[in-house]
Amino acid sequence: MDITDKNIDGGKPFDWGRTSADYAKYRDIYPEQFYERIISRGLCKDGQRVLDLGTGTGVIPRNMYRFGAKWTGADISENQIEQAKLLSQGMDIDYIACPTEKVDFPDETFDVITACQCFWYFDHENVAEKLWRMLKKGGRLLVLYMAWLPFEDAIAGKSEELVLKFNPGWTGAGETMHRIFIPDCYGKYFEEVLHDEYRLDVHFTRERWNGRMKACRGVGASLSPEQVARWEQEHLSLLESIAPEEFDILHYGAMAELIKR
Repeated sequence: MDITDKNIDGGKPFDWGRTSADYAKYRDIYPEQFYERIISRGLCKDGQRVLDLGTGTGVIPRNMYRFGAKWTGADISENQIEQAKLLSQGMDIDYIACPTEKVDFPDETFDVITACQCFWYFDHENVAEKLWRMLKKGGRLLVLYMAWLPFEDAIAGKSEELVLKFNPGWTGAGETMHRIFIPDCYGKYFEEVLHDEYRLDVHFTRERWNGRMKACRGVGASLSPEQVARWEQEHLSLLESIAPEEFDILHYGAMAELIKR
């Protein structure tokens, strides 16, 4: 399903379903520290019911399943959900193909609602009250994010330049470490109780970093197959010239925790 938003990539359509196979293979990259930050807040564990919005291939539910929560994942892309189901075999995780704006569960169903790498895509004016309603008393909305730092990591910076060569309007470029922005409309329904930002290194091989970049919105989700093939050829050549076979990419992680009023 093509998504078009004038505030994202200059309105260039993108569809995560186009890159689901690469997404499933290369975007399960959050280090243990990322999950430990969540667990340290007493969230997503021990029988809690958790709804993961924009679940993609189910990365968050699958990796946090071991902590004992009961997960439901929702994503706008049917292809992403199909990959999530394949990768979650043997786990008791429910998945639905549905945009966040149309997700509908009974009042006070969930202890926690998570949104990782997707919060800015939501129609917040229509979503805030819905999330409030579906959370139990004292329930938490947990917004999660991780991104490479192109101005601090030379390899990431060069890879990003190549994405911009093929997709100049890509607005995912130029990331710096900052707090997750929570729109004002959430203030009526939630109180912000935590913002946490921290640096972390993520280990890659050339092949896996190429796959991670190819599975980003600026490449696999928006370029034509022919453009993706040309980008990948140039990117692999670039990595051979600037990167060892294995390396770390400097990222930062961020978390915003909101409690239901």
